[in-house]
Amino acid sequence: MISAVLDRLEEDKAVLLVGEEEKKLVLPAELLPEGIAEGDYVSITIACDEEATRAARAEAEALLQDLRQD
Repeated sequence: MISAVLDRLEEDKAVLLVGEEEKKLVLPAELLPEGIAEGDYVSITIACDEEATRAARAEAEALLQDLRQD
């Protein structure tokens, strides 16, 4: 889990400062929880979507097979 603070909202963008080094991360504001305000902290979890990855790889392989048959 990663901790970040909402630094500011700019139009439809949210500027977060991530971790102790406060690296800037810009996201669409619509991805943040409703009612969040500048100075509020959020938790960020990043995980691999294995099912979507498998599906994308299968689709790419099928397209390659189609190209090879032509």
